Amino acid sequence: MLDDIDAANNLVELFLKRADENGDKPFLGAKRQGSWQTISWREAADQVCVLAESLRGLGLVDGDRVALVSENRPEWCIADLGIMAAGCITVPAYTTNTERDHQHILDNSGAKAVIVSTDKLAKPLIPAIFRTGIANHIIPIDEVRGYQGGNLACHGWSQMISGDAAAARSAVDARLKGIGRGDTACIIYTSGTGGAPRGVLQHHGAILCNVAGAGEILVEDFGIAEDERFLSFLPLSHAYEHTGGQYLPIAVGAQIYYAEGLEKLAANIEETRPTIMVVVPRLFEVLRTRIMKQVTKQGGAAQRLMEGALALGQRRADGRRKLGDGARNVVYEKLLRPKIRQRFGGRLKAMVSGGAPLNPEVGVFFDSMGLTLLQGYGQTEAGPVISCNRPRAGIAMESVGPPMRGVDVRIAEDGEILVRGELVMHGYWHNDAETERTIRDGWLHTGDIGHLDAKGRIVITDRKKDMIVNDKGDNVAPQKVEGMLTLQPEIGQAMVVGDKRPYIVGLIVPDAEWMLEWCQAQNKKFDCKQVADLPEFKAAIRAAVDRVNRDLSVVEKVRQIVLADEPFTIENEEMTPSMKIRRHKIKERYGERLDALYRG
Repeated sequence: MLDDIDAANNLVELFLKRADENGDKPFLGAKRQGSWQTISWREAADQVCVLAESLRGLGLVDGDRVALVSENRPEWCIADLGIMAAGCITVPAYTTNTERDHQHILDNSGAKAVIVSTDKLAKPLIPAIFRTGIANHIIPIDEVRGYQGGNLACHGWSQMISGDAAAARSAVDARLKGIGRGDTACIIYTSGTGGAPRGVLQHHGAILCNVAGAGEILVEDFGIAEDERFLSFLPLSHAYEHTGGQYLPIAVGAQIYYAEGLEKLAANIEETRPTIMVVVPRLFEVLRTRIMKQVTKQGGAAQRLMEGALALGQRRADGRRKLGDGARNVVYEKLLRPKIRQRFGGRLKAMVSGGAPLNPEVGVFFDSMGLTLLQGYGQTEAGPVISCNRPRAGIAMESVGPPMRGVDVRIAEDGEILVRGELVMHGYWHNDAETERTIRDGWLHTGDIGHLDAKGRIVITDRKKDMIVNDKGDNVAPQKVEGMLTLQPEIGQAMVVGDKRPYIVGLIVPDAEWMLEWCQAQNKKFDCKQVADLPEFKAAIRAAVDRVNRDLSVVEKVRQIVLADEPFTIENEEMTPSMKIRRHKIKERYGERLDALYRG
């Protein structure tokens, strides 16, 4: 299997090989009219090839860019592969993009055609198409409301995937001979935590290198089952899900099921019974909080079992043993963990965390509950996966594991992590200056600070550009402090600042569920703005911060806090679609209030 990946010239070639091997076996699953329905490998391959020839029939040529705006669904995968099979380059865009966001991406990429899934997503997109005037074709997957649009021709999805599949396959096979690992597969725009998104040129070899490394971990540490199944939840427009949630399952011949959304994720997990899930840390934090609350409400034996399992898990993480731990583990394995695993479908081999640092306490929690959690590390500019914990190498919760196969890592004198290998991007689209700043002498400068531990595993301390340096020259990693704050039941989100300042201060978003429970206990009306002004409420939040401060060094302690007006969300542009906080946006809004904390 790994030999096939290494030998593949491009992603479409690998997909068609797997499709030929799997034939009528289920490949892509989605919930339609209340029930899960699947498309076979053969059906998907036919649609990919016909779509490719239909795109060529519109006049698209090798290297043309095609934008793709859609929620996660089978058509996303088919469209992505069809674009590449046509010799074109996919430009994925987030479903949360505004008209301005779309305009930037369309203008910057020069996309000649756009595939969009729904009328809702087309509303901010079509005006952006008209403003840029570059794209000549729009291909809606579902029906889109009519528009008056000059040179913009509309082509229905069903029309684009209907045709002579055998003839289309022959044409695609011939075209694929001219597409190599070094050719651009897609331009993925970074989610922009610090400014306008930049287009990362990911070549076929970068993603194949990633897939081979991740595939090795699956094969050697877990084994590949006949009905291996991934549940796709994170946005496919994000490099992490694009590679880990789409091309990894394709490479190992697994099924991909598409979740209906965050509100139905728990039910979807139980229904689809996945074996692998690719998730961001924020979701793990939410799941941890929900499980702990549910068990705490049960009280009695259930709560005692959970507390005992967590204590055992922490001892195991610290490398300590206590007399009787073996017997305790047997009890937890029999009475507690099967119930927790069942909430995740009962077949889950591993959950892979990436996209942002995972608090070690969260990792210990899931390990204690009997669920394997592997923290990985990467960047869009690196395919995106650079390293991943794996059981064979020994999982260390404070690390992101050893570099994957085909990846060279070294630490610069200032602690920056540098990466080299086929996974490194070929640069930023139309941005030579930024490319030269980021890739020097073949090494990708990640902007992350870290070190290699005694076993060669990467340990990340923080983002180089986010590192807080106080007025005395002490370095503070904000993500560590923020992660510890958000583990408190009272705190939903947090951001700390303190660069060139005498101490750290924090912006706190109270946890909504905890706030409701607090109001009920205090016999107060649940009104977020009014409650936030109550001295006793502020004192409760302050107490949570003080608990965290007890475990922080002097320079890390959060001395003053202010409460945010509302949660950080994608809609208010204070979070990226991959659930990272956008510091510059939050500072723009709350900068004066944070500065005032130093004058109080």
